[in-house]
Amino acid sequence: MLDFARPYAVLACLAGTAAVALGAAPARAEDKVTMLTSWYAQAEHGGFYQAVATGIYKKHGLDVTIRMGGPQVNGMQILGAGQTEFLMSYDFSVYKALEQGVPAVTVATSFQSDLQGLMTHPDVKSLADLKGKTIYVATAGRSNWWPWMKTKFGYTDDQTRTYTFNLQPFLADPNAAMQAYMSSEPFAAQQAGAKVNFFLFANDGYPPYGTTIVTLKKIADEKPDMVQRFVKASMEGWKSYLYGDPSPANALIKKDNPKMSDEQIAYAIGKLRESKVLVGGDAATQGIGIMTDARWKATYDFMVQEKLLKPEVDMKSAYTLKFVKDLKIMP
Repeated sequence: MLDFARPYAVLACLAGTAAVALGAAPARAEDKVTMLTSWYAQAEHGGFYQAVATGIYKKHGLDVTIRMGGPQVNGMQILGAGQTEFLMSYDFSVYKALEQGVPAVTVATSFQSDLQGLMTHPDVKSLADLKGKTIYVATAGRSNWWPWMKTKFGYTDDQTRTYTFNLQPFLADPNAAMQAYMSSEPFAAQQAGAKVNFFLFANDGYPPYGTTIVTLKKIADEKPDMVQRFVKASMEGWKSYLYGDPSPANALIKKDNPKMSDEQIAYAIGKLRESKVLVGGDAATQGIGIMTDARWKATYDFMVQEKLLKPEVDMKSAYTLKFVKDLKIMP
């Protein structure tokens, strides 16, 4: 007996095979990239962790690994050696890298101002009130914010002592001030039962951005689509972290840095929101991550004026606006 069903089954099978062959192309493989942070995992890195934890990077075709920095990690050296695609950095560092021959370029900023400032005892009412007081300055600070402080307020080097990331000398001396991040040292002082004031340098005109995204010029030139997707996803991560539910990122932060407490993270998030460093300034009207020529020029001019940078360094090599100018991730 003839099997009339079989030819139709074969045709159906062939049709199915053709449908697979002619159907949608397989999804593009995710680009594997590494982001090296500036320090141990903390809320100040939360937007990047949020983009990993909630799948924002994957949505943009990226497989991102976050690698922690730290006091013994030379991030610019690692970037220059091609061991990371992106680096969390700082305007001063990029200008100095160019001076030293590392072709680094800033493609976006997380914060509209640097988070650096001074922590003082309650009697100090402004940064202008520190003449005659001891100021604890870390080695790195002597080549960026301390020259700015000296120029702006007339302070002298003999006021300074070396900051070793220990709060005790400051707490023991009512006549002292010390460098601090708005979201870090004031919390530690509070935990120690001390009342302190904090003054953000940016509020007195300190020009650099904070928590910038830096890559190599070669990567920006040869992989602009990947860089654009990374910038967009990172800024979406920051908006989600500070103005959504931060718990996915916080879990990853504590996994990478078990010493980070829930209380410290909550304090930092509160300060980042309160200061509007993500959504204030130019970001309020031009979108999160935005940078401007004027701000970069202000930092460049200051560094050259204070002989922190050779004037031969090409100012515009330190950054590009093409990845942020049309991003428009509004607060």
